[in-house]
Amino acid sequence: MIQVTVNSTVKVHYTGKLADGEVFDTSDGKEPIEFTLGQGQLIPGFEKGLIDMKLNEKKTINMTKDDAYGEVNETLIQEVKKTDLPQDMEPKVGMGLVSKSPDGQEINLMVVEVKEETIVIDGNHPLAGRDLIFDLEVVEIIASEVKA
Repeated sequence: MIQVTVNSTVKVHYTGKLADGEVFDTSDGKEPIEFTLGQGQLIPGFEKGLIDMKLNEKKTINMTKDDAYGEVNETLIQEVKKTDLPQDMEPKVGMGLVSKSPDGQEINLMVVEVKEETIVIDGNHPLAGRDLIFDLEVVEIIASEVKA
């Protein structure tokens, strides 16, 4: 029987939930995601949860924040003067912003607080610091080593 291994290319349907049951992402009603394990495309806990699954198998995995998006990094939360923003921008809580690092890499930021003269932005992933639950279903194993 073919099983998912460390270097498998697979198609997977998933639903990601928080501990309170709130769904934050799902492939329901969409195409399954396709990726190759071991290439760092997905969070570690997601990939670990798929290892040894068989075709059409369904499973629920619980992962700690360490296997998901990690702890909240306080250094990625900063206060910025409104005068540093484009003149026509009206910042609002929840608004996404993109900044460029000195080496040209894009950094996604979220406005978490708007004050009189400044805004507070957060460069952490929105799910940092959270434990996650995923319902998984392997719908295709495109390439895999056969386990005897």
